[in-house]
Amino acid sequence: MLQSDNRGFCTSSSKNPPPKLLDFTKIEISRLPTVIILGRPNVGKSALFNRLIRRREALVYNTPNDHVTRDIREGVAKLGHLRFRVLDSAGLEAEATSGSILHRTASFTANVLSNSHSLLFLTDGRAGLHPLDQEVGKWLRRNAPQIKPILVMNKSESLFDSDDSLASAANEMSRLGFGDPIAISAETGLGMHGLFLSLKPVLEDYMLRFLNDESAQENSCGDETSSAEVDESKLPLQLAIVGRPNVGKSTLLNTLLQEERVLVGPEAGLTRDAIRTQFEFQGRTIYLVDTAGWLQRTKLEKGASSLSIMQSRKSLLRAHIIALVLDADEIVNAKRSMKHAEVVIARRAVEEGRGLVVIVNKMDLLRGKNKSSSYEQILEAVQHEIQTIIPQVTGIPVVFISALEGRGRTTVLHQVIDTYEKWCTRLSTARLNRWLKKVMSRHSWKDQAAQPKIKYFTQVKARPPTFVAFVSGKTKLSDTDIRFLTKSLKDDFDLGGIPIRIMQRAIAKKDAGGSSKSSHPIGRVTERVKSDKRDRGDLVESKA
Repeated sequence: MLQSDNRGFCTSSSKNPPPKLLDFTKIEISRLPTVIILGRPNVGKSALFNRLIRRREALVYNTPNDHVTRDIREGVAKLGHLRFRVLDSAGLEAEATSGSILHRTASFTANVLSNSHSLLFLTDGRAGLHPLDQEVGKWLRRNAPQIKPILVMNKSESLFDSDDSLASAANEMSRLGFGDPIAISAETGLGMHGLFLSLKPVLEDYMLRFLNDESAQENSCGDETSSAEVDESKLPLQLAIVGRPNVGKSTLLNTLLQEERVLVGPEAGLTRDAIRTQFEFQGRTIYLVDTAGWLQRTKLEKGASSLSIMQSRKSLLRAHIIALVLDADEIVNAKRSMKHAEVVIARRAVEEGRGLVVIVNKMDLLRGKNKSSSYEQILEAVQHEIQTIIPQVTGIPVVFISALEGRGRTTVLHQVIDTYEKWCTRLSTARLNRWLKKVMSRHSWKDQAAQPKIKYFTQVKARPPTFVAFVSGKTKLSDTDIRFLTKSLKDDFDLGGIPIRIMQRAIAKKDAGGSSKSSHPIGRVTERVKSDKRDRGDLVESKA
């Protein structure tokens, strides 16, 4: 029976009070049921995904001759009082050529489907029943006989105006053998209440059985008490993997997760969506994002490629730590560590105040008698060259790995966590001022009479560490003084490899020994790179 509602909200027409609902908000995300969206290409799976998570995260673009989504994208859906993990999948073509991207995505989707609790079989109400819909139906019966699909007819906004048209389209879709479809419009939100009513019994039944079987009702509720001070270094870590196309970013993500989470292959531009996933490492939660490759901007970049560009930029800004992946084989052939695109990525990461870890991948290609000298040269030269290219941040960590062979996984994660903990460092004012007395005594001043007098030094924020020097008198710290203080902070407090920002405020002489309320900023010097605007704009992210 068709069910639809223009508002998309759960309401009850009964005068009796509604029964007590299961509170999905108190359940940990990892325990929530998983619902996967499946269907042939271009039926609006990503649009429905965005509607359910209430954000425009998945790329949506009308490409009849191409398929935008290629990897499994995960998010937390909110539908009425329901909360569940929703997966956006690539379009299925059961008869795709063996070895093709579509065939590999279908095999990949089958593996993910085995761990799902429910599925939405999405069709296109505007186009009607398509032969590919029937092929997808057969594919589901072969690969997921244990799951009863919920048939959903998307793009039905024009059908809601006529009961006859809606009933006719529904009857046609019911020939698939999965019952009557739920008519919706992912673009406008029509029919979402009908989808809610179909999912509600399935998800609630699963959660009740899960909580009872595992005796996890109490454990699934978060601790309501929280300490006044939170250790920022223990908060979830946001890690973005960036780099040019075909350097092994997706392979690295699969290696870190120790599962085949994203599609990999020799084709350039395979990744389009920025794939975000969560995992645990030694008791720490890490949110990992695999982005599309960065390329030079051209006027020909349109459609899905241009959407990938904007999405990868957002991923860079949201991340705490940036893992810049380089190709060891390309370094040997080009005889330099970083190309222009990679320099811009690294500088932008520093400008945005993010921690940076450089990962040299594909070291397995340099093993052997003929390439042993190249292997040794890379180990020695890369660190020095990166420091020369990005002198404003000393001690940028470099890790040499082979993601294909799974070598270096633990080293990468330990280095990322170490950089993150430095990025979250907080130093007490008392400790900083004891340090300041020692460090100022070893600084050589050109003009002792004009030497600025720092009354005290304090840290105002972390992530990245940001400090304020309160200076008495009219003389302010020069750029040389700021660089000296920055280097001393990094050396004395082991803060190498992360950007540090130092601001200064002037204190009037009459208030130098008392209140600092009349202090005012006289300048700010930060570790930022003065890059040409053309450099900031001519490089973008896309593997296309």
